[in-house]
Amino acid sequence: MRVVTWNLWWRFGPWAERQKAILATLRELRPDVVGLQEVWDADGENLAEWLAGELGLHCAWAPSHAPERWQRRIGDERVGIGNAVLSRWPVTEQDVLPLPAPADVDDGRLALHARLATPAYEVPFFTTHLTSALHASATRCRQVTALAGFVAEHRGDTPFPPVVTGDFNAWPDSDEIRLFGGYKTAPAVPRQSLIDAWEYADPAAPSSTWDPANPYVGRRDPAVRIDYIHIGPPGPDGLGHVQGIRRAGDAPVDGVWPSDHAAVVADLAGT
Repeated sequence: MRVVTWNLWWRFGPWAERQKAILATLRELRPDVVGLQEVWDADGENLAEWLAGELGLHCAWAPSHAPERWQRRIGDERVGIGNAVLSRWPVTEQDVLPLPAPADVDDGRLALHARLATPAYEVPFFTTHLTSALHASATRCRQVTALAGFVAEHRGDTPFPPVVTGDFNAWPDSDEIRLFGGYKTAPAVPRQSLIDAWEYADPAAPSSTWDPANPYVGRRDPAVRIDYIHIGPPGPDGLGHVQGIRRAGDAPVDGVWPSDHAAVVADLAGT
């Protein structure tokens, strides 16, 4: 099972040209499941639904409950923003968790759960987008605590471990990532561990998903990995085990960078 997570940088920059580059990148990757953040929705068109149609995938979409701060940034109140899941398999159920945040940083972040019906078993899949303010680690800790509970609520009776994707806006050694994982410190939900799939990466592989080599990223920003695929411990016979992981979408396509974030791609044992 090939899993991708990618923040698509909403309607910022040359979004129409970037839309084509995003599609070209995903078409080359041939994913089974994709967690998307900063998906736009405007004038009867939804970026995730368009991508799903072009790639022959199913789609689940969750709009932000408070997009106003985003809309003010581009001066267009008609454009919605949210998270989405693209899937090779049908989505049998979905649910949305608005993430807690104080008023000064609350811009409608959320988590989306999509339950995927493969021929052999169901996959509890999640994608999320946490608060981005550099100083907001305490808020992100509250958010991952809520997210961990959301995962526990929806993981269900299936042999495939839960898969959680997203832009966590947090460095790998941060309190919030350690708390969410639950294997380097006490877990947010008792006895629940969610392993950072990058633990299985080649140590020499490029890891930064927020990288000033990308012209959309501030030149003074540090290169850091802030986008993640987390997965529960493997099921029977190693089901869900991470077989490989790498960056993608980390170069221009026909001269256009697809997003300000690189994507993360993981291959998991299973369907």
